[in-house]
Amino acid sequence: MTTELLQIDPAELRFVFELKKQSSCLIQLGNKIDQYIAFKVKTTSPKKYCVRPNIGVIKPNEKCDFTVTMQAQRTAPPDMNCKDKFLILSTVVPFGITEDDITSDMFAKDTGNYIEEKKLKVVLVSPPSSPVLLPVNGGVKQDQSNQINVLKDRVLSGIENIPPPLRVSAEVKGLEPALDAKEDKTDVDIVPKHAENVSDTNPTKDDVQLNLQKGCEELESKLCMMDSKLREAEVTMMKLNEEKRANTKEKDFLKNEL
Repeated sequence: MTTELLQIDPAELRFVFELKKQSSCLIQLGNKIDQYIAFKVKTTSPKKYCVRPNIGVIKPNEKCDFTVTMQAQRTAPPDMNCKDKFLILSTVVPFGITEDDITSDMFAKDTGNYIEEKKLKVVLVSPPSSPVLLPVNGGVKQDQSNQINVLKDRVLSGIENIPPPLRVSAEVKGLEPALDAKEDKTDVDIVPKHAENVSDTNPTKDDVQLNLQKGCEELESKLCMMDSKLREAEVTMMKLNEEKRANTKEKDFLKNEL
């Protein structure tokens, strides 16, 4: 069969490659004949890609899309070259067939059916707004030339305005200090007051010991005063008791006389 069954657009799978990010690519299949066509998509790295749908039926002169998603990758391939391949198998099927009726035997060559095979290669491209990724010693390095081009584009487009460097005019260059400027040392001699007293604000060990001694002496004096007051109170209590006893004796004596 010399007639081409499918028209594939685009003719390659282009993925925007970014580390640790998924990327998807849309492929459109067009039926170029007046019969039903069944297709099947295969890849050399099935664990790396997800194809939805990977099988389907295209009616005469109609189109069908499928999406290929590349899983997030941790490392970039050397020179951004990917060796993965995709194979699109297509064959003519009876009128009115659906996806549920598709079997793997339909794409077997030993059945005598005409099987059209189209190979698609994978192309990795860098994001348009980010530097090109170049593998270096198993890692990824940014292309400095691309960074320079991006900066140039920003300047030309006016997105990023970089102020011009400061220039000293001829008038400013001609200015010289006054003759007595060296003798004026007022600015050098000025010392903030709080800076002078910095050492005073930080207590030393001697100051702490003195404060402790003062506190102990104050406590001792207070204790002595309390002891003296207690003794005075005891003396007054003894005097009051003696006076009370004397009064009771006088009362008893007066009662006896009466």
